[in-house]
Amino acid sequence: MSPSTEHGRPEPEPTTLPANRDGRPVSDRGDTVCVIGAGASGLTAVKNLTEHGFGVDCYERETGVGGGWNWRHDRSPVYASTHLISSRPFTQFPDFPMPDSWPDYPHHSQLLSYFERYADHFDLRRHIWFGTEVVRVEPVDGDRWDVTTRSTGGYGPERTSRYAAVLVANGHNWSPKLPRYEGLEEFRGEVMHASSYKDPAQLRGKRVLVVGAGNTGCDLAVEAAQQASRCWHSTRRGYWYAPKYVLGRPADQVNDALLALRVPLRLRQWLYHWTLRLTVGDLTRFGLPKPDHRVYETHPIANSQLVYYVGHGEITPVPELARFHPGGVTLTDGREIDPELVVFATGYLPRFEFLDPGVLGDADGSGRPRLWLHAFPPGHPTLAVAGLLQPDSGLFTLAHWQSVLFARSLLLRREQPQRAAAFASRAVSGAGERYAGKVKDSSRHWFEVGHVDYLRAVQRALDELEGK
Repeated sequence: MSPSTEHGRPEPEPTTLPANRDGRPVSDRGDTVCVIGAGASGLTAVKNLTEHGFGVDCYERETGVGGGWNWRHDRSPVYASTHLISSRPFTQFPDFPMPDSWPDYPHHSQLLSYFERYADHFDLRRHIWFGTEVVRVEPVDGDRWDVTTRSTGGYGPERTSRYAAVLVANGHNWSPKLPRYEGLEEFRGEVMHASSYKDPAQLRGKRVLVVGAGNTGCDLAVEAAQQASRCWHSTRRGYWYAPKYVLGRPADQVNDALLALRVPLRLRQWLYHWTLRLTVGDLTRFGLPKPDHRVYETHPIANSQLVYYVGHGEITPVPELARFHPGGVTLTDGREIDPELVVFATGYLPRFEFLDPGVLGDADGSGRPRLWLHAFPPGHPTLAVAGLLQPDSGLFTLAHWQSVLFARSLLLRREQPQRAAAFASRAVSGAGERYAGKVKDSSRHWFEVGHVDYLRAVQRALDELEGK
């Protein structure tokens, strides 16, 4: 029995359809929409779909809301010191503000309480099947979908239900991307991915090598500087390290003010460089490599402490790793180091194990979905993905408007099918569109968007839906 029945959610009494290809009976859920995941994107999807009059079944593999922000969840990348890297006003849902008394950059425990209050305020739990994972999602009967579920962990029988539409919100920061190095299997030290890091005690007193210069990699290097006996930080290239505060305000708020004034990119880049020259100066004098790109061409790294600890000698910057050997690591500049613990903060790859990759436009098998607005797959107007974004701001507002757009497109299919078909063609012509300036070509930047450009694109799509 789903744990969600504890919240008074009644068992559905659907019509039984003919058995599926596995010989299993299929329950017809009529016009109900299936939402996969009850993290930030899934919760706002449930809320917006129900507000637009749709019945919703949300399947969550864990026993509570919050997704990756719930540190109790097996797939959560959250560690003890995790805080937001985008400030509170640019992170919160547009119709449910965070408390004014909260800090500019709330702690992960505050984020979890925020999601729990959001779910309770909008009475979302009654739509959620907790402890239930999705096994398969298959298109059938035109634009409908067979969704097969089971209890998390593979216990109990599988169950298949047919839905009018599906919104996928299973997150994209849970499947570790691990690099390969010669000799890694023979290395006698400890190796872990950042997804397994939870507490500073894991670093305490050890010689630690952190690999990766994303926000997590920089955070862990700073923690190692405070806890480890020695810390090396390996990066493939030079990066721009943005302070969290500029002119006494959170940096993203200052940047947003410039965007609102439509300050050209080149001028914003010049202002950024000027700010860095006034504060930390030339980072190469600390031993950090010179960036091989202009600012805003990679995902912003918001960290005010990395340069501080590098400047104090507590973090030693090193280049890319060449190979491992039983007693240590050889760097590409020929140096040898002898870490006891190697932490790969090398990011994550999106995974949709329950969907055929071709459904999301992954024709070449790279694992990269090709979606209009990073949300809508070509040829499947009743399927959407929410939250598959790497914005230069918080994610929650963007996921909110993605689900609003999906809900209104489903209403249009019901009320004006011909116009809806014309709108659906945008997912074909618009797949692969970019909503950011020039960025590095790497999996880390597959879903990079500038939040202002992206929200303008969503607004244009909403206007098109309404015939404006």
